[in-house]
Amino acid sequence: MTNYFQFQRFFLTGSLLLSLFLANAQPIYYSTANAHSHNDYEQPFPFWTAYKATFGSIEADIFLVKGKLLVAHTSSELSLNRSLEDLYLKPLLSCLHKQGGFAYADTSRHLQMLIDVKTDSSKTLDALVSLLQHYPELIHSATVKWVITGNRPSPHRFDTYPDFIWFDGELNKTYSAKALKRIVMLSDDLSRYTNWNGKSPIPAKDRVLLKNIIFQAHRLHKPVRFWDAPDFTEAWKTLIGIGVDYINTDHIESLSHFLKEFNSAEQRKATDASSPLHSISGG
Repeated sequence: MTNYFQFQRFFLTGSLLLSLFLANAQPIYYSTANAHSHNDYEQPFPFWTAYKATFGSIEADIFLVKGKLLVAHTSSELSLNRSLEDLYLKPLLSCLHKQGGFAYADTSRHLQMLIDVKTDSSKTLDALVSLLQHYPELIHSATVKWVITGNRPSPHRFDTYPDFIWFDGELNKTYSAKALKRIVMLSDDLSRYTNWNGKSPIPAKDRVLLKNIIFQAHRLHKPVRFWDAPDFTEAWKTLIGIGVDYINTDHIESLSHFLKEFNSAEQRKATDASSPLHSISGG
């Protein structure tokens, strides 16, 4: 919680900086590149539904069980026929083959594979590295990024992993410059900062606090994602309005439709925060 109180301590300073920043902001563009498929493996068609919607980020939780990486939300849901390899690696590989090594037919689009480690960080990550090394196309594609969240090694060890392994940082933590070089995103539980349920306007104090937190992340050139956030149209508008880069969802088709219908006039009206990070189709 240290950073949380630091943000409050510098609340006024941050507000001033944010105002100056927004005064020179340009209109931004959100698309399905800004969409994150949360717990994607719980979808009726893991990988494929989010992929066909051209989501920019897809999440899979993994457990290391007798040397095999299985995908599930809890240990009680584990099944040998739901491996990371079968549900995600092989399907993604087939897409790269069709598109000449690119994640999507639109070669400017990138795909972030967010791997949430549920078992021992070192052993599980070592197993993941070993598995990915059997798929050189997946680790050498310039448009696919493998990002580790959940149980992670100590930040001082981030740079000891192969350069195709990246990390999801935590908004409430402070990292060294060395660790930040291996962090591609900063995430946190939204309930750490607000009790907002998405059905009414976000409290003004919480809104300013969140915008300052996001601004500080953007100063580090890191996009922001919140989990445990309200997941419906009005909430998505608010999250965009405060500058969240990745919209976390369990409702792939609904968010995809919303983003495609979110035209420039609505966007200028709904969005009051801007950063080059928001347009993340290029990764």
